[in-house]
Formats: sequence, structure tokens, C-alpha cells
Amino acid sequence: MAFLAVLLAALTATQVYGAFAPERRATCAGGQRVKNAECCAWFPVLEDIVPNMFGGECGDDAHGALRLTFHDAIGFSRSGGGGGGADGSIIVFNDTELMFNANAGLDDPIDTEAPFITKHKVTPGDFIQFAGAVSLSLCPGAPQVGFFMGRPPPKAPAPAPDGLVPEPFDSVSKILARMSDAGGFSPEEVVALLSSHSVAGADTIDPTIPGTPFDSTPSIMDTQVFIEVQLKGTLFPGPEPGQGEVESAVAGEMRLESDHLIARDSRTSCFWQEMAGNQSRMQQQFAAAFLKMSMIGHNPNSLIDCSDVIPAPPALPANAGPHLPPTLDQKDIQQACPTSAFPTFPVLPGPAETVPAIPQA
Repeated sequence: MAFLAVLLAALTATQVYGAFAPERRATCAGGQRVKNAECCAWFPVLEDIVPNMFGGECGDDAHGALRLTFHDAIGFSRSGGGGGGADGSIIVFNDTELMFNANAGLDDPIDTEAPFITKHKVTPGDFIQFAGAVSLSLCPGAPQVGFFMGRPPPKAPAPAPDGLVPEPFDSVSKILARMSDAGGFSPEEVVALLSSHSVAGADTIDPTIPGTPFDSTPSIMDTQVFIEVQLKGTLFPGPEPGQGEVESAVAGEMRLESDHLIARDSRTSCFWQEMAGNQSRMQQQFAAAFLKMSMIGHNPNSLIDCSDVIPAPPALPANAGPHLPPTLDQKDIQQACPTSAFPTFPVLPGPAETVPAIPQA
């Protein structure tokens, strides 16, 4: 990635975007109306990456872009542990940050995104967050999330230090403390961010089965992950469990140990349960937490709101809805919230299902 570092070294935020301008409504060259003229520059990027980077679908490349937003942004410590937050350091200093165990597998989305960063002459911090927001617009059921531009290139020596990205084998206490230190996230906001696991899969926990989804509907962003993680685990998707993996309830599906524990911890179990089957609540809570994450390491007052560039995602298909997988029922739920019972959902008919792997890009 040396070519990218050379390019970024020659750019400043002013050179890339111009001085941070006050809001001035504008009509862009393509006829789009925006609150701020600075945002017009992102429509050509949008029109390029939807077909040419994502293939127009909520697939493997979209999932990778969404994962990259978190791994770049969370590399920050308010207590003085270093890192620049959502600054693109994971791309610019990839020779360091990709060596961290928590960032395994991110070389693919970085290799995918780097040429577009160079082509459109935007900073990697902005592009990572823009690509993640656009990736969600391709996932039916996802919320329309915000995007702000104006992040300067990360400066050396400033790669995020190792240990700032939570691991799936970490304790709930460690994860909550890390998320609080990184961005002031509450336990409820941590759960909200985990909605992203509805459109995600594991490539490296068990490398023999790449693209193993975390719920049974990885091409749509629904609340199934909050239902299925609450079921009693009985099997692993691969021949041997990987570190940070526990038994899942559905063949072909991987359950992260961290998700399993957060769903059952007294600090988070009731909020986890509230998300199950409540699509609008999930959308609202995730959108707010995602935008907060994208601001880590930056003063929002120094950024420009370009949220009106992000398309609205498709609605969930008419036949989609919260459910229990075939052959399972309410008795398979492991009740954890002490104040209210887990919601009741219909059971899909038919034999036990095996969730297929996410096709790899």
C-alpha cells in the first residue's frame, strides 16, 4: 500500500475538500439536491462503488466494508492509549494494524477499497465510513445511516496500537470497558452496534469454512441475530470450534462467544431481548450508534454533514419477519432478561435448515 501512503502524504484536508464551508444548499451536476455543495463530490463515488465495488448487492464486499468501519474507528482510547479513531489508519498503516489478531481477514476489504480511494482522491478515513454507510443501503431492512466528511489523513506515527479492537473471546466486562473508553458507548449502544452481525459472517475464526453467517438471513438486516443467539446451542458449523466460537442452534451458522455472553449478561440481556422482533427499534438504535462510531477521534463540528448522499435501503421483503428456525420452539429459548419474558415468534415450517455460507467475493 505504499502508493496510497505517498498519495495521502501529499494531501491535506483543505486540498482534498476545500476549507470547511458553512452549509450552502446546492444542486449537484447530476441534479441531486444537497444541504452543502461540498457533498456533491460524493455522488460520483457513490455511482462508482455501488456497481463496481459492491456489485449492487448486500454480499461479501458489503459485509467487509461494514466490518472495516468498526475496526478502523474503534482503534482509539480516550484514556490515552493511542489511536486516531475513524481516521483510515487501518489502510494507511496496514503493515502494522493488519498484524493484529483482531484485524485478521481485513486485507481483502482494504485491497478492494484502496484503488477507489486513490481514484477519487478522498481520505481513507472518509472513504471507509462512506463505503460502510453505502453498503448498508444495499441491505434490505437496514436503516439509512448518516455520513459526515472532512476527516484528514492519519499522520505518522499514528497507527492504532494493538489491543483496542474487542475480540470474540473477550469477557463482557472487558468489551464494555473497551467500548466505553473508545467512544463513550453505553452497554445498550454496544448491543445496538451488534445489529451489524445480522449482515455479517466469519472468515477467519474457522478458516476451513469462510463466509459462515451469524444468523440465518445474512443478505437482509433484520433482528434474527437477536432471536437465534438466544436459542440453546447444540452444534458447531465446522469440524472443530475456533477460538471465540460457541455452539449455535442452526446448522451452518456460527455463534460468537461474545454475542452469546452479551445476550445473557445482566447488564445487556434485557436490551438484547428488546431488539428481538422489533425492526424499527433496531434500525433507530443502530443508526444512532453507527453515526457515533464514525465520529470517534473527531470533532463533529469540524465535519460536514453529507448524509443526504446516502441512499435509502430497500425495505424488508414482504415474506420476511421474525421467526424461530424450523423444528425449534419457545422452549429452546434460554431466557436471560429477569424482568420480562422473551417474545413469542412463529416457527418456520419444514425440516431443520442448514444456512449456506455467504458467497465469497
